[in-house]
Amino acid sequence: MGLGLVRIALECEKNPSEKIKLIDEPIWTMYCNGRKVGYAVKREPTDDDLKVMQTLHAVSMGAGVLPGESGSVGEAAAEGELTYMRAHFERVVGSKDSETYYMMNPDGNSGPELSVFFVRV
Repeated sequence: MGLGLVRIALECEKNPSEKIKLIDEPIWTMYCNGRKVGYAVKREPTDDDLKVMQTLHAVSMGAGVLPGESGSVGEAAAEGELTYMRAHFERVVGSKDSETYYMMNPDGNSGPELSVFFVRV
């Protein structure tokens, strides 16, 4: 993100026989700045995920690193530090098959540095 805009697009196939909310789709093809980078899967949070969120509950905005200690927060603790980013996102609904989340800068001077697009095609 230090080099400019990051645009993440998550695409899934439209299945007219199923009535499911866009954000509840289970599997996505992921693109970053127009390049296919793999797949994303919706999952329930693990106990480690919940511990990280509890640790960061007082952080409203910012980025940083949680130290990696033996028995500390997160799966990455055994391998070292855990990097995090918390921010305010503006949600824009285009249709029942498209939503976008724009990370808003607190200074309000420039546009979003990170955009996440959810699209059913």
